[in-house]
Amino acid sequence: MAASAKVNSTYAKFSQVRSMTGLTGAEAAKRLLNSQGIYDVQVRHVAGKLTDHYDPRTKTVNLSDAVYGSTSVAAIGVAAHECGHAIQDNMEYVPLRLRAAIVPAVNIGATISWPVIIFGVLIGGLGSPLVMIGILLFSLSVLFQLVTLPVEFNASGRALKILESSGMLSVDELKGTKKVLGAAAMTYVAGAATAVLQLLRILIIAGGRRDD
Repeated sequence: MAASAKVNSTYAKFSQVRSMTGLTGAEAAKRLLNSQGIYDVQVRHVAGKLTDHYDPRTKTVNLSDAVYGSTSVAAIGVAAHECGHAIQDNMEYVPLRLRAAIVPAVNIGATISWPVIIFGVLIGGLGSPLVMIGILLFSLSVLFQLVTLPVEFNASGRALKILESSGMLSVDELKGTKKVLGAAAMTYVAGAATAVLQLLRILIIAGGRRDD
């Protein structure tokens, strides 16, 4: 909750700061992609707030209402971050490929892990093999969160370097962008920490009850 509040407040602050170039998030994204020799990725507008994402399946950078047409420092930073993922895809960045590869298994695990654990407890207690199967399925979600960390940090790092070298943002504007992307990164760190602690809690409870 703290990480989410931080990213929202930081984004709100720098969304009021207009970039000197006057580029919109969409324009900055197109220029950034072209500067890296990437011409097969489309920049699209999607509804919602901070729903920005890169889709490797359709090769599209999808920018939200607050980013696509905005000329703010925050909008350009977010757009550049999503372009960072497109660059990763173009360079076959291994953690991005790994994350994409495990998505189907993660979706299945996230859906059935807790029902399997609960069912296992009901029919055989915490020592039931079904409980361990459920824990293994839940572990897939933890793995996804951990793999996401280098993917997100690397995308932000690439974005900031290109923004600086291209002159799309001034030195002062880059400082604001770093704060926005840094706050966003903390939400991923918090998510990963929460998943790991939850997994450890389940393992401790299950292991303790079996010892009893």
